[in-house]
Amino acid sequence: MTSQSRNKERKPGFLPIETNWFDRLFISVVIWVALSLFWMRFIEPFGLSVWCAAAISAVLGAYIVRKG
Repeated sequence: MTSQSRNKERKPGFLPIETNWFDRLFISVVIWVALSLFWMRFIEPFGLSVWCAAAISAVLGAYIVRKG
């Protein structure tokens, strides 16, 4: 790999570390799991479905992968 292709792979974003698309995908999955567990423990007993957490995680994950 040349340094040019390596620079194209890694782009600056709002995350405080240098990441590629797989790193950002992994961060998104970790956030999805953490938010789902938090939601099931504290929010779901009030009547809101865990599907709301999944939708929030999907939107947040797509944003992180795209712009992170």
